[in-house]
Amino acid sequence: MTANTYPAARLDRKRAALLLVDHQVGLLLGVHDHDQEELRRNVLALAKIAKAQDLPVIVTTSADEGANGRLLPELQALLPGVRVVRRPGEIDAFGNAEFEAAVRATGRDQLIVAGISTDVCVAFAALSGVAKGYQVHAVLDASGTWNALASQAAALRMQAAGVVLNSTVAVAAELLHDWREQGGAELAGIFAEHALPFYGSLVSFVASQPEPAGV
Repeated sequence: MTANTYPAARLDRKRAALLLVDHQVGLLLGVHDHDQEELRRNVLALAKIAKAQDLPVIVTTSADEGANGRLLPELQALLPGVRVVRRPGEIDAFGNAEFEAAVRATGRDQLIVAGISTDVCVAFAALSGVAKGYQVHAVLDASGTWNALASQAAALRMQAAGVVLNSTVAVAAELLHDWREQGGAELAGIFAEHALPFYGSLVSFVASQPEPAGV
């Protein structure tokens, strides 16, 4: 085990910040490496998880007055107090001085990154984050790109650079540590509504069962 591996480098609510990069309505239409609705649900789940765990959240968009489109409105509604860093041209979010300053101001050394596209917006931000000394987790199922091959190439490139490849559910569980801790009660509902729709059906089924007869 090294200092960069689990559990030594496990995500911690006191060390982590969430970066949401270019989850824009126009870009979402171009996602074809996995289901667009699943991606949308997972992004909303990440936002709610961050709120439940009191994580700083930084949102950024790229040229949102053009074809890329505005930030997903449901995401905007979930994060009304979060400043959106609107990049006029920088492809790597860390190339934008306002974005980099916002990340630095969080005082966190763990970055949870998701966005569109995986091979550009996520990969470049994740690679820059690693180069700047952050421990970076890329949430692949809350990110998307134009085809599966591009997604696979991005995953290999990020992993080789030391980025941790992760999922929405795993990030949530890793941050929580214990269902009895802060955010545990909210997490079951987030899973049921967004990240794991089957879990809502399971909870409803169990709740509908009659109590076992006494002996």
